[in-house]
Amino acid sequence: MIKFENVSKTYPDGFQAVKSLNFEIKDGEFLVFIGPSGCGKTTTMKMINRLVSHTGGTLSVDGKDIKKQDPVKLRRTMGYVIQQAGLFPHYTIEQNIALMPELKGWDEKKKKDRVIEMLNLVGLDPELFAKRYPKELSGGQQQRVGVARALAADPDIVLMDEPFGALDPITREQLQDELLRLQRDLKKTIVFVTHDMDEALKLGDRIAVMKDGELLQLDTPDMLLREPSHGFVEEFIGKNRLYQNPEYIPVTDLMRKDPSTSLPDRSPGKAITFMRQRKTDTLLITDTQGILLGIVSAYDVLANIDTVATIGEIIKPVTHMLKPTDTAQDALLNVVEAKNGILPVVDEQGKLVGIVTRGTLLTMFANHWAGGEV
Repeated sequence: MIKFENVSKTYPDGFQAVKSLNFEIKDGEFLVFIGPSGCGKTTTMKMINRLVSHTGGTLSVDGKDIKKQDPVKLRRTMGYVIQQAGLFPHYTIEQNIALMPELKGWDEKKKKDRVIEMLNLVGLDPELFAKRYPKELSGGQQQRVGVARALAADPDIVLMDEPFGALDPITREQLQDELLRLQRDLKKTIVFVTHDMDEALKLGDRIAVMKDGELLQLDTPDMLLREPSHGFVEEFIGKNRLYQNPEYIPVTDLMRKDPSTSLPDRSPGKAITFMRQRKTDTLLITDTQGILLGIVSAYDVLANIDTVATIGEIIKPVTHMLKPTDTAQDALLNVVEAKNGILPVVDEQGKLVGIVTRGTLLTMFANHWAGGEV
């Protein structure tokens, strides 16, 4: 765990780059720092491995004050990735990756095995890449090597300073996905600096928004989007960004909680009358406990009005449903194939708690894209 207690950084000329930070970074957490240029995000990250020394407060790693540790030894316990990889141009890829293991005194076989393992881990064939030099690789490949080098000595903490900032959008997205995969597999503590809010939202377990050396909000992407605690945070994120990221909108925010329902023993005639009163062309059928049994449409009821005694005889199964924990993205992915454009929302017991329709989704997103209100 990394802990900041009233940590600040003041330069000799009196400029205070970082002001009294108090927060913790949990083991295995992916924390992203974001903010405008000069806000103190990179300085804050560099204080963790003492590339920049803090001038006030206490910064500890695993309960140990880093000011009481040798800075060189401290840095060797952490991985570090910077923009444009920062590879040594006169070293081969193999030598670049083996640098930290070599400094730690690993034997030749262990180093070689680790290089092969790391290249495979980041999707580069050791047979093709180990003996090449950085200039022979694309920008994206160099950045993969930079990540491999940072992980080579198996550090618990990896610091990443805008590592994908200079890459084209497609390569950047590919490396973001690769980093998320690595994090799921390796469960490192990653501290990541970026100026790109979409990147922060995609990668971070939590996001720290900074401005003028102060930490304005530290929260999950969901909370940051839904409940910005400061006017600057809201403006920096963008007021409509939530609706550009439907994976952060809970389906419970979209659903109607009073869908048209019926017990299965209702007669076709009464069902049609009820549908006209509710101005709907479908009914969700539940039992007396509210458990969803199926769906009937007005078309099916009218087609069978003289041949069945109850609508329970013509129930059709619901093939596409949502859970209360699902998101608007799940709704968007399912609504196209949902019967009649209807997605019932059911809890773990199968009880109907709400409904999302194609019209609900269209209205909600269209209003926001047009600058209206929901």
